Amino acid sequence: FQAAQQQAQIDAAAAAVAAHAAAPVAPPAPPAAAPAPAGGVDIVAELQKLAALKDAGILDDAEFAAAKAKLLA
Repeated sequence: FQAAQQQAQIDAAAAAVAAHAAAPVAPPAPPAAAPAPAGGVDIVAELQKLAALKDAGILDDAEFAAAKAKLLA
């Protein structure tokens, strides 16, 4: 249940950031970003999204750490 709640928070935060896309909140992705594994999640891109959400004040340190740990698990 907690994982689903965290995912819902991440999804809502991502939607909020997308709504504010006119104001850049993070530097562009480095050109040498690792490609996503076949059929998998691009972890580098997801971490960059989480960092942007944290920088924008949408996620606090604890939420960022929990979402990052979930990605890296």
